[in-house]
Amino acid sequence: MAAQQLQHVFPKASRYDPEWVRRHSMGENVLLNLESLTKDLPLKPGMRVLDLGCGKAISSIFLAKEFGVTVWAVDEAISASDNYARICAAGCQQQVIPLEADARALPFAEEYFDAVIVVDSYTYFGTDEKYLPYICRFLKPEGRIAIADVCFTSEIETLDQVPAFLQQDYQHYWYFIHTISWWRKLWEKTGLVQVEVAQALDGAELVRKQYIQDFEHQHKQDPFAKALSLDKQQFISFFKLIGRRTGKTIYLQDYKAESKK
Repeated sequence: MAAQQLQHVFPKASRYDPEWVRRHSMGENVLLNLESLTKDLPLKPGMRVLDLGCGKAISSIFLAKEFGVTVWAVDEAISASDNYARICAAGCQQQVIPLEADARALPFAEEYFDAVIVVDSYTYFGTDEKYLPYICRFLKPEGRIAIADVCFTSEIETLDQVPAFLQQDYQHYWYFIHTISWWRKLWEKTGLVQVEVAQALDGAELVRKQYIQDFEHQHKQDPFAKALSLDKQQFISFFKLIGRRTGKTIYLQDYKAESKK
């Protein structure tokens, strides 16, 4: 892929060593998705940001360096110690706090964060209709929740609607993927957020090409890269969804309280 294309669409992400990004991304190039998302996110120095499902924390490092925010880098599967080593190597130890925690059992005070950002992770837990009410507990009124992830361009309602190229892997990796309109409706019906952005990522086609290229470069098998390479109708895409927290509190969800009933 021409470096000039990436530099034009993703000027911030392009400044980072591509080998470092490739080595520490859990799927597609996380910084491309994050830069597209933050184009519509009013981040200011000193804000408190939750980077949920941060993986190896390079997204948190990017947020700290590019926007001067303080970031809580939270992931359940990646060691906080390993992430802290990466954070220190990047010189961000004063701005990025690593933490191992379940996305459904977060140890934060209510209304603590100015923004909650979730890149390439929200589909794993956010399809639960009760999750947005839960995560909004930690977001200040007028704060933003912003996600970037994979989506379909048409909703799959029944198995006979699954495209041929996805049929082998659909029930393993793709059954929880939806359209942008599906996600928008899921958020809007709670009344807890005002959806400000619901659209395909800027440079979604570049994200697709980079994902395929990265895995070809590494000679690795990946079901998502495989599907993208077989998708000739552009059925799979990438999207961003940003909601501004309203003042409504009556429906805020507490997973811990629910589990005790």
